[in-house]
Amino acid sequence: MNAELVTELETPLQRATTRARIVSAVGPATALGGVIWALVQPYRITLLHPKGQGFWWLFVEPPLLVIAAALFFHFVVVPGLLEDLEEEHAATQ
Repeated sequence: MNAELVTELETPLQRATTRARIVSAVGPATALGGVIWALVQPYRITLLHPKGQGFWWLFVEPPLLVIAAALFFHFVVVPGLLEDLEEEHAATQ
């Protein structure tokens, strides 16, 4: 195989995998941010001290919502985005 052809093929593929890695990393990075937020400000998680709080007060906590949104993004949105990136990559070749 010609070395010039291999060099030409690696560049777009590398760009596509970098984009895919970035898109795949957004969800886990956001979830990690939510966990860090919960650890830095534990008073925000009233599950630890629910003194007379109702269900909604316990359920709707900002760090927990950030983690839930990150999980939703990672498991529901990312697969479609990765398919679109693969299709775009295949169309450019």
